[in-house]
Amino acid sequence: MKLNSELRREASDALTGQWGIAAVTSLVLFLLMEGINWGGSRFFPLRIIWLLLLPAFYGYAIVFLDLLREKEVRFQTLFDGFRDYGRIWGTMLLVSLYKFLWLLLLIVPGIIKSYSYSMTFFLLKDEPELKYNAAIEKSMKMMSGYKMKLFLLDLSFIGWAILCLLTLGLGFLFLSPYVATAHAAFYEELKEIQTQEVLNVDEKATE
Repeated sequence: MKLNSELRREASDALTGQWGIAAVTSLVLFLLMEGINWGGSRFFPLRIIWLLLLPAFYGYAIVFLDLLREKEVRFQTLFDGFRDYGRIWGTMLLVSLYKFLWLLLLIVPGIIKSYSYSMTFFLLKDEPELKYNAAIEKSMKMMSGYKMKLFLLDLSFIGWAILCLLTLGLGFLFLSPYVATAHAAFYEELKEIQTQEVLNVDEKATE
């Protein structure tokens, strides 16, 4: 698999000329979710609205997958998950529930499971027939043997995260798209590797 530095470079290259709209997209998601979260601490019904808006997180991941593929940020993609609401929301609710339950048991297993589920968003995009546990299970299978690799990719952004803290958090509007696009690059690379593995198996079977 490509080095983490190569995946980061792919993400940086894809974001060239797109940083402004990428930061605006991050800001809109942050204001939407944090505004509802803040209001929910005072008015409980708003917490339910927060749950209903889970597809926005799917949309955020797909914004940067599309960017990596098409070299353009499309702000409206942030709301694509609402076009197939039942499938996207139901799957994301299950992911959130499973993460929560694993974290209740132990922190480390919870983190590991989070990485197992990390390709679910992208699989929902590329395979419209997938939903609910089928999408989650495919992500788990896809990430088998690669969870540490993605963890190390995330860890490689720690220096940038520290610098973002020095900007009172404003830097995260730029770091979040960078990380999201690197995750998309990771997915594309992983998908290519596993497709090639299948082709190799098929070739051997026909020899």
